[in-house]
Amino acid sequence: MTPNVENALKAATDTKALLVGRGVLREAAPLFKEQFGDKRALIVADTTTFGIAGRDVSEFLRQGGVPQDEAFVFSEPEMHAEYHHVEALAERLRATDAIPVAVGSGTVNDLCKLAAHLVERPYMIVGTAASMDGYTSFGASITADGAKQTFNCPAPRAVLADLDIFARAPADMTAAGYADLFSKVTAGGDWLVADMLAVEPIIPRAWDIVQGGLADALGDPAGVRAGDAVALGKLVEGLMLAGFAMQYSRISRPASGAEHYISHLWDMEGHRYRGHGVSHGFQVAVGTVAILAFYEQLFKHDLAALDIERCCAAWPELAKVESDAMAEFGSTVFRDRVLSESRAKYINKEQLAAKLALVKQNWIALKPRLEKQLLPVAEAQRLLRLAGAPAEPEDVGASRAQLRRALTVAPMLRNRVTVLDLAHYTGLFDTCIDGLFGKGGRWEI
Repeated sequence: MTPNVENALKAATDTKALLVGRGVLREAAPLFKEQFGDKRALIVADTTTFGIAGRDVSEFLRQGGVPQDEAFVFSEPEMHAEYHHVEALAERLRATDAIPVAVGSGTVNDLCKLAAHLVERPYMIVGTAASMDGYTSFGASITADGAKQTFNCPAPRAVLADLDIFARAPADMTAAGYADLFSKVTAGGDWLVADMLAVEPIIPRAWDIVQGGLADALGDPAGVRAGDAVALGKLVEGLMLAGFAMQYSRISRPASGAEHYISHLWDMEGHRYRGHGVSHGFQVAVGTVAILAFYEQLFKHDLAALDIERCCAAWPELAKVESDAMAEFGSTVFRDRVLSESRAKYINKEQLAAKLALVKQNWIALKPRLEKQLLPVAEAQRLLRLAGAPAEPEDVGASRAQLRRALTVAPMLRNRVTVLDLAHYTGLFDTCIDGLFGKGGRWEI
C-alpha cells in the first residue's frame, strides 16, 4: 500500500481495511475475520461475477472457517443499479444476520451498499474490475423513480482488489475505469468554480486525496490498456483514492462535475448503442471531453470585465426556469425531481449580482488555476483513446445534437454549480454553445 493510500485510509470514516495486490483473493477469509469476527458471510454477486470470483471467494471463506449463507445471485442478463434490486437484496438480508460480501464492480457494489445500509449492516466488497471509483465511495448511484440518484449510505468496511482478476476483466471495463478517473480533471475544475462562487468551498484534505496523485494514475493509458501490472495498479489506486475523497467529505463533489450529469441524463433517457447500454465510464469520457471544450470556449472571454448590471437585467425569473424544465421533462417520470432541483438551484438577481462580483474579483487569479487543472481537448482525447475509451460523441452512439442538448439540460438535473452555471450567470452560455456547435465549431451541426 502506497503512502497516498495509507493516508487516505486513515482519513476514511467507513472503510477500515483495504487490500490491493496480485493473488490477494486468497486473503478473503483473514480480511473478513479481521473486520467482522465470527459473523456469517453472504456472497452477493450477479451470474457473471459469481463465475469470475464469487465461487472462489466462497471457497476461500470456507477454507478459512467463515460460515456462510447461500449466495444471493442476481440473475438478470443485463443488470442495472435499479431500486427494485436493492429491495430484493434488503429483504434477503433481513432474514439473516450475515455480513454481505459483494463480488463485482459498479452495479453489484452500489446495490449491496444501499441494501446493507437499509438493514443497518456493514459490508465487504471484492472487486472484479477497475471500472469505476465507487468501491470506496460514500453513497450509491441508483435509478429510482425513473432518475439516477445518489443515495447517502456508508462505504464498505473492507475492500479487496486482486489485480490478477482486474487484469482479466474485459478491456472495455478497464477503459471505463480510466475514463471515470480521468473525469476528476473536469470535476476538479468545477469544484474550483464552485469555491470561487462561495457555493461549495474546497475541502483541502479531500482535494489532496483525489487530485494529489491523479496525473501519475492517469500517466500510462497504453499500459492500462495492455494490462501492465504497474499501470493497472496505479489506476486502481487512483480509483480508490477518488472514493476515499468522497468518503472523507461525505459528498460526491470531489469526483463529480458537469461531465457526470451528461452521463446521468443519458442513463435517465435509456441511451443505448448497438443494442446495449453504454457504461458510465464511457459516457463520462464523452462528457469530460465536452466540458473541457466548453471551458476552452469560456476562456475566450474576460470575466473580470463583466457588466454585472447587464447580466442581471437578462437573468430569467424562476417561472421561466420552471417553464424550460417542463418543456424538456414535463412528460417524463422524472419531471418532479428536475423541477425540485431547478427550484433549489435558482438564485434571484440580487444573489446573482453578488456572485458576479466574486467572479470579477477572482477571475484573474482563478483562470490560470483552471488552465493548470484542465487539459487541452486534443490531449485529453489522445489519452482516452490510448486507454481504449471513447473521445467523441459518435463513439458512444450519440449525435452532436444529443451532446448539445445534454450540455443544455444538464444544469437542470442537480442543485450543484458547475462551469455550465457559471456560463449562465455571465450570460455566455449560448455563445459558448454556438462556439462548439455553430459554423466552424468543433462539433458543427
